[in-house]
Amino acid sequence: MSIILIAGFCTTACAQAPENENESTARARRIILNTRHLGAHGLGYNEQSLETMSRRLTPPDIPILVRLSGDIDLRVGAQFALASQCEAAIFPVRDAAVDHRMPFLDAEDTMLLIEEFPGCAPEARQRATAMRSEIHTLEEIDERNQEQQAKERAAEDARIQANGLKMLDPKQAKQLTRQEREGVYRRSLKAMGLTEDGPMTPEQRDLVQRMYRTMVLGESGNRPPN
Repeated sequence: MSIILIAGFCTTACAQAPENENESTARARRIILNTRHLGAHGLGYNEQSLETMSRRLTPPDIPILVRLSGDIDLRVGAQFALASQCEAAIFPVRDAAVDHRMPFLDAEDTMLLIEEFPGCAPEARQRATAMRSEIHTLEEIDERNQEQQAKERAAEDARIQANGLKMLDPKQAKQLTRQEREGVYRRSLKAMGLTEDGPMTPEQRDLVQRMYRTMVLGESGNRPPN
């Protein structure tokens, strides 16, 4: 009997979790939108917005605010909302930028808001200044890494293309390793918009199997499958 009760409670709790999460997100969204003020350029956010958000939002709201920062309509408001949480938001914002859940520039802007918000403790504002510099450095490192990865992908793609040309010549094709032939095979699938484990029609699957036998195993294209 107790097992049944526990199972029933778990089912109810699991069903309520997404609903509670949605309610929290909707609540944070309302707070952000309701703290806009009319300025020279229309509705926007200011120090008064920060003060109101600091009273209505709490650190447990930070993950939700990070997600809302990806909403184009709430992007700036979410930055103000995060900044209103002062020190509690510093490392979550940094981590969100590093994980590409938030643009580095937005993370820097959030740190600047913390620096300039009198409602934050002096120590928190100093840490935000240091973190803004760190985020800028991390952005530069990330850009260099992405450039390097792009170069490596381009070089790998050129190598696979060259191997594909070699496969047109039976003599050169014999010089390729199985791994190199598989690379050409997978690139051909990608060009067709297919993947080995993706959905296919029976005709596509038959074609892919024949491609594998001829390109990777080196069998005759007219040879029936075993």
